[in-house]
Amino acid sequence: MKDRTGSTHTTGDPDLPTLVGRATVDPESLARLHTRLEDAATRDGLLDVAYTVVDSPVGRLLLAATEKGLVRVAFHNQDHDKVLDDLAGTLSPRVLRAPKRLDDVARELDQYFSGARRTFDLPLDLSLSHGFRQLVQRHLPEIAYGRTLSYGEVARLVGNPKAVRAVGTACATNPLPVVVPCHRVLRADGTLGGYAGGAAAKSVLLDLESAA
Repeated sequence: MKDRTGSTHTTGDPDLPTLVGRATVDPESLARLHTRLEDAATRDGLLDVAYTVVDSPVGRLLLAATEKGLVRVAFHNQDHDKVLDDLAGTLSPRVLRAPKRLDDVARELDQYFSGARRTFDLPLDLSLSHGFRQLVQRHLPEIAYGRTLSYGEVARLVGNPKAVRAVGTACATNPLPVVVPCHRVLRADGTLGGYAGGAAAKSVLLDLESAA
């Protein structure tokens, strides 16, 4: 996925066309150029959606944030390029890889996966969800670490006991999996049910929490 903010020449570093034209591209020069681009975009108010990709026990995760907070967590099987295209179309075309903006998110995820963190203390941007779906997603963090609820129990939790299928849809479309713990919602018979990251990823998360 290409960054969606144009680059400018910076004194002391070769510009991007010069780097591309070389037979061998210097990774350090590219990294410095990107850092300058990231800093300039932030300084000039041109960075609306920052993103990075991190490794985790459930595969590579795309993390994206707006000024309001973390807006998207996506599993590898969800096609990161498509997710970025969707963010550009839904939120803003000014999307840039900016790992520094996601440092706190990456750190808390590392702590969670190592068993050192049970809740996330991150600002969230829930603007990708609306209505009943957002209502359900706001309540999901109330399910304690290591505990699970059925879709029916979540429906009762949000005050609409008959909306079991709608709860399932809200979990399936949760834009912030792991951080907003839809993996803690199971079928009434205790089986896993669907999950955006796949059944294996859901099992890993539940096993991690049950082992604590």
